[in-house]
Amino acid sequence: FDKTGTLTTGELQVARLAPVEDVEGADLLRTAASVEQSSRHPVARAVAAVARKARLTIPDANDFAEVAGKGVEGRVDGQRVLVGRSAWVIDHLTPGSEDQNRIAQLQAEADEQGLSTLFVTRDGKLLGWIGLADNTRPEAARAMDDLRELGLKRLIIVTGDRESVARRVAAQMHTEYRAEVLPQEKLDMVDELRHKGHQVAVVGDGVNDAPALAAGDIAIAMGAAGSDVAVQSASIALMNSNLNRIPFIIRLSRATSNIIRQNMAIGFVFIIGFGAIFAAGGGEKEAPIIAAMLHLVSSLIVVFNSARLVRSGEDIEQAGAPGGAPGSKTPDGAGNMTAPRMQPAVA
Repeated sequence: FDKTGTLTTGELQVARLAPVEDVEGADLLRTAASVEQSSRHPVARAVAAVARKARLTIPDANDFAEVAGKGVEGRVDGQRVLVGRSAWVIDHLTPGSEDQNRIAQLQAEADEQGLSTLFVTRDGKLLGWIGLADNTRPEAARAMDDLRELGLKRLIIVTGDRESVARRVAAQMHTEYRAEVLPQEKLDMVDELRHKGHQVAVVGDGVNDAPALAAGDIAIAMGAAGSDVAVQSASIALMNSNLNRIPFIIRLSRATSNIIRQNMAIGFVFIIGFGAIFAAGGGEKEAPIIAAMLHLVSSLIVVFNSARLVRSGEDIEQAGAPGGAPGSKTPDGAGNMTAPRMQPAVA
């Protein structure tokens, strides 16, 4: 599982502005937003949104570049601005400078608060950091419990976010986690698990998740809020962001497999069983008529047996209904989803 936008709402909010001395908070926010406004990442959207809400004048950035999983950069009024993870920003500062040591200290302070952090520099000078908070989806923990009940062996949160943030979310989900992971490392993890003989399902919503989604045995994209790249890389696109759809997919798939096996058994019984009876009993004149009738009966049995799947999920929360009770159940425990509203998207 990706974290941001998948297990969490993806609606990050700026929780703290921490400018260094001699820098105003408005200047810190304006400088960061000038570059972040060109990115589609949830973190970038949160920064740009709060700057607009504060009615700040946000200049345009030139030479914009986004480094996946690390940060963004651009030129604002001729000055080079970097906004991103502490390690990435440190690498672009003068080795041994005071700002490098200061960033390490400030990062430790942010870790204690469990905030995601963006460090901002302008022309090699540290302006401060921005702390962001993201809430987990209300149904996420229940969905994880359902998946464990279904027999999934390992549930792993993989995120590019800080260790402290990943630890907090993983504690709520009762899962393993890997923090500060780059997109290439997500892909490597999927390959490693597959080489060990596991079947791997990858769940994500962002551009950074696309390589891992494409590499998984099954790829599930959060289609309602996910990027087009993620949706195109996935084998299944959820048409809303309700994670209880994932246990439902597994239950529905298993039920479908059982129905197929039952239908095949029905076919064999009619073909072999009645065929043997006719072969032993003769009745050449009546045989074609009776065979046609039995074929019709077997077809009707197969159709109505398959039609039982239509009832799957009809008692659970309607897709997209706000304030629904997370984790509500169908008679077979199918999870929080309505089957007819789920549309697969084949990569």
